[in-house]
Amino acid sequence: MVTNDYVTIANGMMEDEFIKRHHKHDVKEHQCSSSLVKHIKAPVPLVWSLVRRFDQPQKYKPFVSRCIAQGDLQIGSVREVNVKSGLPATTSTERLELLDDDEHIFGMKIVGGDHRLKNYSSIVTVHPKVIDGRPGTLVIESFVVDVPDGNTKDETCYFVEALIKCNLKSLADVSERLAVQGRTEPIDRTFQAAN
Repeated sequence: MVTNDYVTIANGMMEDEFIKRHHKHDVKEHQCSSSLVKHIKAPVPLVWSLVRRFDQPQKYKPFVSRCIAQGDLQIGSVREVNVKSGLPATTSTERLELLDDDEHIFGMKIVGGDHRLKNYSSIVTVHPKVIDGRPGTLVIESFVVDVPDGNTKDETCYFVEALIKCNLKSLADVSERLAVQGRTEPIDRTFQAAN
């Protein structure tokens, strides 16, 4: 299933092509998977600079209270994420699986923690798109996860999609706010210039 700003896409040819090319998951019988799409009114370099920060997901993910990354932030690096209260989780241990700055592809896998998302992995891709005549960004996030005992595939997908929708909405809010302020450069450069 592909959702776009909370509505299923029927003829999103560009989105479908990106999903076929970059969002391949080996979905087993006891798992669910989905892809979600968000259009953001901010340029790709700005949006990508937030997405690619494996060590700072709290910059735009509202449910992350703290993150401690280990390693040199290359593929195989691990982060320990603390989850804000109110969710059925407290911690998540995540490994960076894919980071391609040329193609703007980010992949991670949950490898431990206190939560019910077993064998969860996701891929996020960032693509240029003209929105309202200005440089914008198309973000696609897909996932696969085990369906926990006592839950259905639909319930599991609904829960994970709700989390991703919140993250994508927050990513759009942060990116668009920075773009309106004239900060269209990658966020690392923006923060370095401000210091």
